[in-house]
Amino acid sequence: MIRVAVGISGASGAALGVRIVERLAALDGIEIHLVVSDAARRTLALECDPGALERLEALVHRRHPNGDIGASIASGSFPVHGMIVAPCSMQTLSAIATGRTDTLLARAADVQLKERRRLMLLARETPLHLGHLRNMCAVTEMGAIVMPPVPAFYHRPQSVAEIVDHLAARAIDLLALPHAPLAKAWEGAP
Repeated sequence: MIRVAVGISGASGAALGVRIVERLAALDGIEIHLVVSDAARRTLALECDPGALERLEALVHRRHPNGDIGASIASGSFPVHGMIVAPCSMQTLSAIATGRTDTLLARAADVQLKERRRLMLLARETPLHLGHLRNMCAVTEMGAIVMPPVPAFYHRPQSVAEIVDHLAARAIDLLALPHAPLAKAWEGAP
């Protein structure tokens, strides 16, 4: 069983976190550990629907309260293959960049960095100011992968759902799980 942690913070783009959990849940041998910030609970209800969090909870192995800094995913001795934070708010990015681990989401991300495990941050804000950019540089220097959810248009997506699905697949592919790549690859111009 391969453990993957998924964090959902309060930035716009809650559908990204939902789709990542759905895609991971469809893979064989993946144990999903979910942590959702308080702001994300609100964003999930506003952007998806009021029952979105309950549906996610039914798909994951374990949902950890964000205030539970004693949870399994808060320890480096608990083997986790990697973590995706989607969306990653600038507040969460700042906490990770500065090592402020007063929430489980930030602590679990910090553990990924200290254990040299994969950490993908789907940083969600626009436009960006210098502080945002510096935090992105800081987490990148620590080993995280910053993946702003910028859509790929070369596949000519026909809906927002197709864009979200492609971004979710790309984020999961960056975990380097022993599954075939999920995202449709660019095969060159005709």
